[in-house]
Amino acid sequence: MNKQEKGAFSTLFQVVQGALIGLGAVLPGISGGVLCVIFGIYKPVMELLSNPIRNFKTHVPKLIPVIIGVAIGFLGIANLLSFFLERYPDPSVCLFVGLIGGMLPALFRQAGEQGRTKGSYISMAVAFVLVLSLLISLNLFSIRIQPSFGWYLFCGFCLALSVIAPGMSFSTLLMPLGLYTPFVDGLGHLDFGVLVPGGIGAVLTVIALAKLIDSLFQNHYSLAFHAIVGIVIAATIMIVPFGSFAASTGALVVNLICLVVGVVAALALDRFNSKFETN
Repeated sequence: MNKQEKGAFSTLFQVVQGALIGLGAVLPGISGGVLCVIFGIYKPVMELLSNPIRNFKTHVPKLIPVIIGVAIGFLGIANLLSFFLERYPDPSVCLFVGLIGGMLPALFRQAGEQGRTKGSYISMAVAFVLVLSLLISLNLFSIRIQPSFGWYLFCGFCLALSVIAPGMSFSTLLMPLGLYTPFVDGLGHLDFGVLVPGGIGAVLTVIALAKLIDSLFQNHYSLAFHAIVGIVIAATIMIVPFGSFAASTGALVVNLICLVVGVVAALALDRFNSKFETN
């Protein structure tokens, strides 16, 4: 393989990596930020986001294939997800719950990469209780969130957070609020009423929080990551469609199969990630 062929193969590989990151950004249970870490591009991405003016010339040319791949993976899967969420809501959610549940061991393992302290578990417990209390309160008081420009700004915030905070999947925040399906549907159909506020929210989040979150993970990695684990667990509990399990025997079987498939797929992905890191 000559130098030119190697360069083309490297570029294609980066596009594939970007597509997987885009896929991870929109699929429930998978974090685009974690995949950035696995593929070794989290550091340059954070350097670019935290200081875009200084690092634009040096970082953007290297990341262009990845950026193209992210767009392909993100927009490509959004349409598919929108279709299944509309046609088969309960089985789809059960599949997503399985994906999230299957990724939890890997997420917890990654949270402890720099050790665990008593404060790590306190951080996880506090985040779990706060988020669960908030979501239960929304349900008890029957607060229905109607998608709007402001809420799509929030969706953009969650989306950006899932990239700059490894382990945080934006779907775990949006699903309990009923915002995930309309947001993904809007993205898949290139609805500017969704794309514009979502994009604004994402950009503002990066500008406001990239340096802060990068510093937080650099200096308080264990506390920050365990808090994310607590948030993910609380949000996942709230999206489980418990009512559908009592609907009928057929629905119960289908939902359980989807749940198991999600867990198995997540564990298989984790195994692949482990081999990739080793290689």
